[in-house]
Amino acid sequence: MNTHTSTAFLALVLLVAVERLAELAVARRNTAWSRAHGGVEHGRGHYPVMVVLHTALLAGCALEPWAADRPFVPALGWTMLALTAAAQALRWWCIVTLGPRWNTRVVVVPGLPLVAAGPYRWLRHPNYAAVVVEGFALPLVHSAWVTALAFTALNLALLGVRIRCEEAALTIGARTAGRPANAVR
Repeated sequence: MNTHTSTAFLALVLLVAVERLAELAVARRNTAWSRAHGGVEHGRGHYPVMVVLHTALLAGCALEPWAADRPFVPALGWTMLALTAAAQALRWWCIVTLGPRWNTRVVVVPGLPLVAAGPYRWLRHPNYAAVVVEGFALPLVHSAWVTALAFTALNLALLGVRIRCEEAALTIGARTAGRPANAVR
């Protein structure tokens, strides 16, 4: 394995880890805001699984290229790097669009309408689209295909749970606001 590319990839993984810590700081602040405005958390049971899975993604990215002597394949690596950057941009577009309502947890403030601006004009769950893209693209920057496949499969199962939880929570939030559930968006 090329030492230069593996060092650069490890730096990328560390940058993503720092970005995740920034997300957690934003989420902590937003959780406090939501609770101060009557926000209720839903789906606490799956949150620790999500934390472990996302931590494992970063660990797999750091370890697999070294342990399995994965090469940097320029055509794949540069394409996946571009997708990783696009996923980060989409995630932060979601964070900025939702403002204090964005969170890593499912916290719904009753009575607030759904946001239909930014990427939410086109996608119901754009943040999850960013997670899916990042989950396969980041490891493939340095050919960590086992990590990409494992994370993608496990993440899709977890997202099924997460999205059902979020949809149910948003329906409850709409009912609390006195609107019919189908009028949420």
